[in-house]
Amino acid sequence: MPENKLLVLSFEFAVAIVNLADNVKMPKSSYMTDQLARAGTSVGANIYEAQYAQSKKDFISKLEIALKEANETGYWLKLLYRTHRIDEQTYKNTERLCGNIRRLLIASCKTAKERS
Repeated sequence: MPENKLLVLSFEFAVAIVNLADNVKMPKSSYMTDQLARAGTSVGANIYEAQYAQSKKDFISKLEIALKEANETGYWLKLLYRTHRIDEQTYKNTERLCGNIRRLLIASCKTAKERS
């Protein structure tokens, strides 16, 4: 059975977010890194949870929550970058991965809705 690309990417993204949040050393940044870590790891958690959804509606709901969390994660990444807490390369790499996950989630939600 082929691996689910969304599951793999979302887990890799969660690892990247945890590492990024743990490496921000600037004082008074913890409120932002805590929010980043919560939103960023929630993306994958909701995608994993969707695999055992009770219904198609529940499946779609979990993916839509993951999409909202990915959008929030993008906000915190941008804020950390714009306030010079993370460098440009870290921002671009992490945001690119987040964007890939968002696009996959949008396509997955659309497909699931069309099939229901």
